[in-house]
Amino acid sequence: MLAVVIFGTLCGIYAPAQQSKCVDIIAGTREGKLAGTLCLMLAVYLLYSGSQLLQGLISARLSQRIVRQMREELFSKLISLPVGYLDSHSHGDVMSRMTNDVENISTTISQSLPSLFSGLLTIVGTVGIMLWYCWELALLSCTTVLLTLLATKLLSKQVRKFSRRRQSLLGQLNGTVEEMISGYQTVVAYNHQKQTTEEFCAASDELTKAGIRTDVFSGVMGPIMNCIGNIGFVIIAAFGGYFAINGLISVGVISAFIVYAKQFSRPINELAQIYGQLQTAIAGAERVFTVLDEADEDMSGEALLEEGDAVVSFRNVNFSYVPDHPVLRDFTLTIPAGKKVALVGATGSGKTTVVNLLLRFYDIDSGEIRINGQNIADVSRDTLRRSIAIVLQDTVLFSDTVVNNLKYANDSATQGALEQAVEASRCKDMIARLPEGLDTMLTASGANISQGQRQLLAIARAFVADPRILILDEATSNVDTRTERDIQSAMQRVMQDRTSIVIAHRLSTIRDADLIVVMDNGRMIESGTHKELLAQKGKYYELYMTQYAGFAT
Repeated sequence: MLAVVIFGTLCGIYAPAQQSKCVDIIAGTREGKLAGTLCLMLAVYLLYSGSQLLQGLISARLSQRIVRQMREELFSKLISLPVGYLDSHSHGDVMSRMTNDVENISTTISQSLPSLFSGLLTIVGTVGIMLWYCWELALLSCTTVLLTLLATKLLSKQVRKFSRRRQSLLGQLNGTVEEMISGYQTVVAYNHQKQTTEEFCAASDELTKAGIRTDVFSGVMGPIMNCIGNIGFVIIAAFGGYFAINGLISVGVISAFIVYAKQFSRPINELAQIYGQLQTAIAGAERVFTVLDEADEDMSGEALLEEGDAVVSFRNVNFSYVPDHPVLRDFTLTIPAGKKVALVGATGSGKTTVVNLLLRFYDIDSGEIRINGQNIADVSRDTLRRSIAIVLQDTVLFSDTVVNNLKYANDSATQGALEQAVEASRCKDMIARLPEGLDTMLTASGANISQGQRQLLAIARAFVADPRILILDEATSNVDTRTERDIQSAMQRVMQDRTSIVIAHRLSTIRDADLIVVMDNGRMIESGTHKELLAQKGKYYELYMTQYAGFAT
């Protein structure tokens, strides 16, 4: 593209010189063949037009290839970031960086960048040939450059300021929309449509104000530059006529100067007009590269040793999401191999945090977590997570077929393994009732099936993974009592040879646990079997009686 721009710029600079020659031949101040000169001038202008067309085609191809690469790099970065990054950033804002910000960069590359290259080259070339023709008139013409630089400096600061604010507000607005769509049922259930609309309109108004200010400051540059350009024409007409009368230059040179002055002012005007686009693209690029510059999740480390059953031990673990606000305090727990351990406690007591730390979604502040004596801080996250399967309270399914959602946990799973997992998780009858069975397409992440059915599929997916360690975080919270009982019996078979961690508020699901750990404020305050903890009449007894003995809640 740069080669085409250079060629087109040279043609644009050379053509007015031939025009000047034609005028002087007609005026009789220069000898030459008028027809030949006109044909040459026509050929140069045709080459100039062809280069402009080729420049547009190349820039369009270039911009799309660059944007494709940038989107791929950005997406690869997003799936390589630590869980903590996405937990602490608005999902809608992250999506806005992937779409709107990248699109602004694409527009700039395809439209503004060629104009920037050709404009700068045209300015340099035009000034050079104007100095060669008549340096006095060229210097007088260039006085308008000072006015241009002054106007650009004053306006560019405001354009950049409001471009950044517009891109930031656009990300916030997308975040609001994403939250409203994902939580639409909650919005409607609580009759918050009006309030949600007002909040959206308020954010949209702020975005509109920032957009108007950006467009005003960038749009006013064009008229100002045109005015400055017209001043340049007046200077050429006045002083060029004076110089011609005194025999310093010919009439053809004046005509060439008028064309060159137009060529000189045109790229300046274009640069002024695209300055707003450039600033918007720069603001978008800053937001994109802020993500690209984030550190990837550290996947280095040794392989997790596969020594049969897994013994998991937490030793004096301390952790806080926010400094000076500890979530786990001196937490110590050993989970024997092949045993089922349940974590219970009030909301915010640290149960889910224990799971997050075991999966190394976050790294602990101090202490140790070991599997079969191997410190997981030295283990690669890849091999660690391959040994663990998890079923979350908030079910996550993908817009794909049922069978592909099940195989998400294990791409190499055989048909027999799938059937066994479906049978064990009591999904067989449910899948049989679907229109196309295992090949049924789940729409909108499973919106075409019930929440309970989604939970069953998530449990089946964990079974397909065939993990050494199984984590169930409120896995039966969205199924009815009968289905829960069926799942419990299936879980007994599946958990028989696996180390299992169960997080539950519904205590009926953990009565048969080998060990029940009661947590409060990030500490383990009680542990034992169901019967032992009831006999102690401590915190677990209070929780149990609250649920089953009619105590006030």
